[in-house]
Amino acid sequence: MSSPRVAFVASDAEAAQQALVDLSRSYGAVDPAEADIVVSLGGDGFMLETLHRFVGKGVPIFGMHRGSVGFLMNPYQLEGLPERLETAQRVTLYPLEMRATEEDGTEQRALAFNEVSLLRETRQAAKLKISVDGVVRLEELMADGILLATPVGSTAYNLAAHGPIIPLDAEILALTPISAFRPRRWRGALLRHGAQVRIDALETEKRPVSAVADFTEVRDVTAVEIVEKRDVAMTLLFDRDANLQERVFKEQFLT
Repeated sequence: MSSPRVAFVASDAEAAQQALVDLSRSYGAVDPAEADIVVSLGGDGFMLETLHRFVGKGVPIFGMHRGSVGFLMNPYQLEGLPERLETAQRVTLYPLEMRATEEDGTEQRALAFNEVSLLRETRQAAKLKISVDGVVRLEELMADGILLATPVGSTAYNLAAHGPIIPLDAEILALTPISAFRPRRWRGALLRHGAQVRIDALETEKRPVSAVADFTEVRDVTAVEIVEKRDVAMTLLFDRDANLQERVFKEQFLT
């Protein structure tokens, strides 16, 4: 069998740019549009950018850590890349689709591999109504915001907001409030991956709300609908000794 065609993409960080030069010199490189595998050099933020860039292309992504946070990345190593790619384990990610309605009725759509979050825009707390599968589950949440996280995103903003870590194969999503004021004791909910979530922003003239899907922001929204897109899949590649499922599981026991 012929060797896979490999493309390298890198963040603007100095370490990532140097790795791009070194790897391209050692292994050669093809244009990303013609690649069988894309090697992403940077941190988790750049990995998200890479996932969005190649969504729908069917190209597996192998990340190597050349940034700040590297939870989604493999260790950087110049030697042995073909062998690592050949034996890598595959993890399939399914994004969330955000459909956000603006004040003028315009609908904006975006995908999120980590989370969709709604956030207050001013000093006033957001006031939100939460519905799941067409049933209102919370008439009024006053908070800095709320987010819906995928399993892979559960270790990111969701964890910082005191949400639960979700094993990758659990097929559930985490609905987590951000600095909830009322009801004070509501800590969020775990939803089946096929749930349809709708969040209505209340009193928007006084309490404007923005919606963010990974790094795509929509300002002044009145309602946001979120569903998992099972017809869109991205494949991440991991070294066998850096298995992402095991890494996520271990996060639950860190002290």
